[in-house]
Amino acid sequence: MAKKTVATLQTGNEGRTYSKVIKMIKSPKTGAYCFEEKMVPNDDVKAYFK
Repeated sequence: MAKKTVATLQTGNEGRTYSKVIKMIKSPKTGAYCFEEKMVPNDDVKAYFK
């Protein structure tokens, strides 16, 4: 049997201080929509979408 290894990036509550946000952006040239993904601190989520 193979041993399963689980890796985590969080230690305590520190790993939950960031959120992955996805913003839909319209291209000015083609008019097509694309998505921008970013890791943002929880305090700056609302400011990111403004």
